[in-house]
Amino acid sequence: MSSDTFKVWITRYALTEGIYEKEAKVCINVSEDMIEVIGSNGMYFHGKDWHRTKESAIKRAEEMRKKKITSVEKQLQKLKNMKFE
Repeated sequence: MSSDTFKVWITRYALTEGIYEKEAKVCINVSEDMIEVIGSNGMYFHGKDWHRTKESAIKRAEEMRKKKITSVEKQLQKLKNMKFE
């Protein structure tokens, strides 16, 4: 690992594939909030999709999970209230 790479936790696919732990570097020429995963053949993440600590990644994944549960509960209630005549 070179000095400009660091460990990140990626939450983009947390609800379907889990949290990834990868080595990455900042894409300084694009945005300081954007990273490129090392050895990934062009995987880039930005914003809330990556984290510098495992704890913040877990916190974000929990937020995503709660939001998804709320959404699914709304969909379920809508289906339960549906009437066909």
